[in-house]
Amino acid sequence: TLLKRVVDVVGSVLLLLALWPLLLLIAALIKLEDGGPVVFRQLRMGLDGKPFRIIKFRTMIPDAEADTGPRFAVPNDPRATRVGAWLRRYSLDEFPQLWNVLLGEMSLVGPRPERPEFVARFRERYPEYMSRHRVRAGMTGWAQVHDLRGQSSMRKRIAADLYYIDNWSLALDIKILWLTALRFWRHRHAY
Repeated sequence: TLLKRVVDVVGSVLLLLALWPLLLLIAALIKLEDGGPVVFRQLRMGLDGKPFRIIKFRTMIPDAEADTGPRFAVPNDPRATRVGAWLRRYSLDEFPQLWNVLLGEMSLVGPRPERPEFVARFRERYPEYMSRHRVRAGMTGWAQVHDLRGQSSMRKRIAADLYYIDNWSLALDIKILWLTALRFWRHRHAY
């Protein structure tokens, strides 16, 4: 809706303005660690199943999947750099996605976007999976604030995403953003 888009634009602009010193510090730490790229772009599936390039701070060694192909991150992932492991622990690697939100490719709140390789796999196994693409992908969502990420049950993640889509309201978005902020301060994050 127009209201959700206005909140996304205003929210992403305010957050980028407030966080720019932290973003510069993170960029410097990544560059100093191994001299590699600071940001990482990866193809993800968004609204109506359209692909876009998500932007994140790089947390893994360059070409981390050159030998393995696409795979999910795991606890204590050997591909993660020291700075990257710290960024992932506190979900700081996600902040560049505010640019994706500003461009309209993502929303502050919505189902997390997956890579095309995983979408193809999940679509075959879970017929309801593609319904997640009825809305813009989000930086955080109902599934994430209920610890449904990473190695959690895909059926539960899909159910949480569909609950969010079917029950969307500005109040629900605000609740999810509030719960996300609380989780950040309590250090309950990804790996």
